Amino acid sequence: MRLYSMPSSGNSYKVRLLLALLGRDCEIVDCEHGSVAKEDARATGALPFGKLPALHLNDGRRIAESNAILCFLGEGTRFWPADPVTRAQMLAWLFWEQYNHEPAIAVRAALRNYPHRAADATPARLADLLDRGHTHLQTMEDRLAAHDWLAGEAISLADLCLYAYTHSAGVLGGFEMARFPAINDWLARVAAQPGYKGLND
Repeated sequence: MRLYSMPSSGNSYKVRLLLALLGRDCEIVDCEHGSVAKEDARATGALPFGKLPALHLNDGRRIAESNAILCFLGEGTRFWPADPVTRAQMLAWLFWEQYNHEPAIAVRAALRNYPHRAADATPARLADLLDRGHTHLQTMEDRLAAHDWLAGEAISLADLCLYAYTHSAGVLGGFEMARFPAINDWLARVAAQPGYKGLND
């Protein structure tokens, strides 16, 4: 397999993390923003929707969208709940991550750290994203205050999906992570998983 991945992106990192935890071999093509590799990938059609990540299978088929890739790689593993209700709850967290969490947590981090996004980092927008992000983090905190994991009582793709942008929300996004002790405990549980690799590993 070959994964076209943006090293600094949480969407790409969540796929690399699952591959590491599963011990799966995969060629990684680094396509940081503005790189020749990224432009080549776009020009050659390697990115089905024109964005990263994208997974190329050995038979030539391609899978786009980070959470779709997670589902493909995770099905049949310990990260894929056998119970259909728990599995649906896991998927709900994956949908929620892309629709609510990522547009606040990841976007604020991008505005603060990517020079090409600096023009959009107005005080009003950063303040709005901060408020929205804290609201979404509280949703996670409420769940994790009573449970070790987001869906069911075992780690699942939901945890890997949400970990990607949450674990760097304080450093990169400026979110007040001390307000969320249950999230911080959960982050440590994910990082303690055998085979774990960090964003920059």
